[in-house]
Amino acid sequence: MENNTRQSELEIKARQLLTERGVELDDIAELVYYLQSKYHDDLTMDECRHNVDRVLTKREVQNAILTGIQLDVMAEKKMLDQPLQKTIDTDEGLYGVDEIIALSIVNVYGSIGFTNYGYIDKQKPGILKKLNDKSSGEVHTFLDDIVGAIAAAASSRLAHSESANEESVDD
Repeated sequence: MENNTRQSELEIKARQLLTERGVELDDIAELVYYLQSKYHDDLTMDECRHNVDRVLTKREVQNAILTGIQLDVMAEKKMLDQPLQKTIDTDEGLYGVDEIIALSIVNVYGSIGFTNYGYIDKQKPGILKKLNDKSSGEVHTFLDDIVGAIAAAASSRLAHSESANEESVDD
């Protein structure tokens, strides 16, 4: 497996889109800290950041980021047909496709991620609160769930790394 010294075009684009949409690696690392600090007395932001970084190297995650952000941008530009346009504009509660894309990320590091994701999706701390603020005119129907899912997956990776070495966690 290729190590992460050379990022793929897909990974570079996924990271670029997150930044363009106002989400930094540290924002997601703060969510990981929020989820895991009560279970790890000596947890550092560096560890959280490292686990987020590793999650972002996964192709499934990169594809979810690109797909979700593109749909959000298209909704902002009013490029979707009705009734999908209104559904994504308003982040309609019964839509659920945004959560399905997020769950593809959560699943990367095992079932513990589902619990983390459900919790953080309800609490909406940090960057998630900002992404859910509809007063800005920006559409983040997919992005808020994707960011929460990345944090949940990174938290799962962190939890698994407590009982296994780094190489087996990334397999």
